[in-house]
Amino acid sequence: MPVLVVLISISFSFYLYFKVKYVRSQKAAEKKWIASKSSMTLGLFVVLFGINQLFLYSGTVTYTVSAIFILLGGINLWAGYKSYKHYLPFAIKEAEEAYKN
Repeated sequence: MPVLVVLISISFSFYLYFKVKYVRSQKAAEKKWIASKSSMTLGLFVVLFGINQLFLYSGTVTYTVSAIFILLGGINLWAGYKSYKHYLPFAIKEAEEAYKN
């Protein structure tokens, strides 16, 4: 599926973008907030990769591995989203304090 390949490439590109942004960030809350965004994009990458494998190959092993990828990617997406929601107010407060000074 060409659409899945494009989405996989985009999600992996965003993962790399957020990892570079994470390394370059100096603020603690902002680093955790960016790390949660990179976790969500990595989870999306793994889910899309698992779905793509279902269309490429057929067999018991493929279905099992794809199910594991989709499950682990979904867990990563969910945990990243929860972390994102948790650290967002701290990152906003940290940015406002930096802007005042």
